[in-house]
Amino acid sequence: QVQLVESGGGLVQAGGSLKLSCVASGRIFSIDAMGWYRQAPGKQRELVATISNGGSTNYADSVKDRFTVSRDNTKNTVTLQMNSLKPEDTAVYYCNAALYGFPSYWGQGTQVTVSS
Repeated sequence: QVQLVESGGGLVQAGGSLKLSCVASGRIFSIDAMGWYRQAPGKQRELVATISNGGSTNYADSVKDRFTVSRDNTKNTVTLQMNSLKPEDTAVYYCNAALYGFPSYWGQGTQVTVSS
């Protein structure tokens, strides 16, 4: 199994920046893709960004050109750099790890609040 520990999050002003990080431990050799999802109040959890073990990325249209996901396999971490934040980015952000042959694992979530 895999354990995910998230850090970052908090309250920022609109237009500001924030960086989230997630550290994976356990069966890290079995991890395929990692990514970030978010869930706003009254909404379903949605994809923010994913990154494969080879570095291929995928972004939600709402965050393209503002957010950047990166991965450091030597540290088993995935980072989400968020720039030009908007109030609609307010949500609980969850780290996810997809494993070969196993269900995905989730972090505990971290709150991001963007004030206007």
